[in-house]
Amino acid sequence: MNSPTHFCCDATIPAGEPFLAEVKAGQTVRILDLQGNQAVDTLFFSLSNPRERYDVQRTLRRQNSVYLTTGSVLFSNLGQPMLTIVDDTCGRHDTLGGACAQESNTVRYALEKRYMHSCRDNYLRACMHDGRLSKADIGPNINFFMNVPVTAEGGLTFEDGISAPGKYVELRAEMDVIVLISNCPQLNNPCNGYNPTPAQLSIRD
Repeated sequence: MNSPTHFCCDATIPAGEPFLAEVKAGQTVRILDLQGNQAVDTLFFSLSNPRERYDVQRTLRRQNSVYLTTGSVLFSNLGQPMLTIVDDTCGRHDTLGGACAQESNTVRYALEKRYMHSCRDNYLRACMHDGRLSKADIGPNINFFMNVPVTAEGGLTFEDGISAPGKYVELRAEMDVIVLISNCPQLNNPCNGYNPTPAQLSIRD
């Protein structure tokens, strides 16, 4: 008889807000797109040494793909496996689009968009509250559920999401990690369907 699943964390992340949690080696973390078409910008750090963090270049080189899905291993800047995607009902996740920020909102959209809420602001708010991470620790992130096709010319476009209500991605931690999330507040491109919605994060043994 299988033992019941033990949920260590089951949290709803409000639309446009940050969230930070710890995941122990061997635990799984599930990120659930509750209403569909919501980008969930995510970073990972080693719990024992937060200077060791998710590294997009090493990860993409090892996967030989610009997208992540079931079987993809996320590597750190020290070349160590951090997490493995063990289940994915969405199909692919962006690694190149980055996190929205005051600067990118200004360049991509308009000067008056500078002071709109952004993922980089979310990261900084969470770091200040937690105390273990700082501005210097914020690097290129994963955009779970976000649709950023690569054009034939090598450019990037932000398109309507390929997720749907109830789609999820589940990762197994290969080391103790800190997960830092910005449930993206972007209103200026279709990555959230111009309407940010809540997401859910569950951590289980």
